[in-house]
Amino acid sequence: MASFANRPLGDTPDGKTPDPIEIPWIDIHQHTQSLTWNDREKFDLSGARAAVMIAAGYYWAPYRPVSADDVRFLWDDALRRAACFDHRHFYDQYVAVGVHTWAGVEGAEDLLAALPEYCADERVVAIGETGIESTHHTVGWGLDEQRDVVREQMHVAYETGLPILIHTPGSSKGGLSARYSHSYEEANESFTDPLLDPETAKRDAVEIDLELVDEAGLPDEQVVIDHASPQIVPLVLETTDCYLSFSVSAPWLRGFDPADVASAIEEYGSDRIVLDTDLIGAMEHDAFAMKRTIMDLCRLGVDREDIRTVVYENPSKLLDID
Repeated sequence: MASFANRPLGDTPDGKTPDPIEIPWIDIHQHTQSLTWNDREKFDLSGARAAVMIAAGYYWAPYRPVSADDVRFLWDDALRRAACFDHRHFYDQYVAVGVHTWAGVEGAEDLLAALPEYCADERVVAIGETGIESTHHTVGWGLDEQRDVVREQMHVAYETGLPILIHTPGSSKGGLSARYSHSYEEANESFTDPLLDPETAKRDAVEIDLELVDEAGLPDEQVVIDHASPQIVPLVLETTDCYLSFSVSAPWLRGFDPADVASAIEEYGSDRIVLDTDLIGAMEHDAFAMKRTIMDLCRLGVDREDIRTVVYENPSKLLDID
């Protein structure tokens, strides 16, 4: 794995400049409702073919306890916006609907009961994001409560056949990195104390999520473990058949760089690796992040077919979109 980690960007194995990049891409995870028209135009310009909007970012609104009605409003709004985007841009806009665990929700059982109805909408191609979280935005959720909410969404995924996007804690310290603090003004002040050991929170959360996958009887092939870092690559790719997704718009938050992605492809192959952006307007972001990462992987010497697999073929197969 050191072959990629120690190779400077631009130094391909044969010393030649990469061919021009014409690789299309599909983003399985972005918070498009918080982005501008100009951001979405950059997706058009950089080769996007489809994108999945996470329907509810309610944890960014800590002015009151979040209710089931608040979340339903955001689900409905995401579906309405997705239809509008189709008329203004050159990629297809889809939606993922789910109950995130980054803030407690009052009446979550009502959301879970309504979830199958939303999954029947033709624009809904995934459930999520959800998953065990260590630190919460303003309103905490205990681990047992989170287990119940995540497990039930996995049951819905089993019944509907939709993939489920599993959020994992963003920082090894259980909170925000120093760089993230500059791009999100509330920083750590609005976050609860971590429920898991800050040094191992990401791995610990993934282990609980995988237990819930087994409890729900959900096929691994429907599961995406998101926000990957080197800490969890072997756990996911060696012990499961789940997909592993790297969120490339903020690698400094997730604890990886393009060389880590290249190393994972080199060691495990490209069949179960995906890239997403996780773009959100409330934090520092780059609408060209996917294309820049494609170019970085090319400069690092990753085979062009492998790059196309992780950014286009795997998402297309996973989401069952043509």
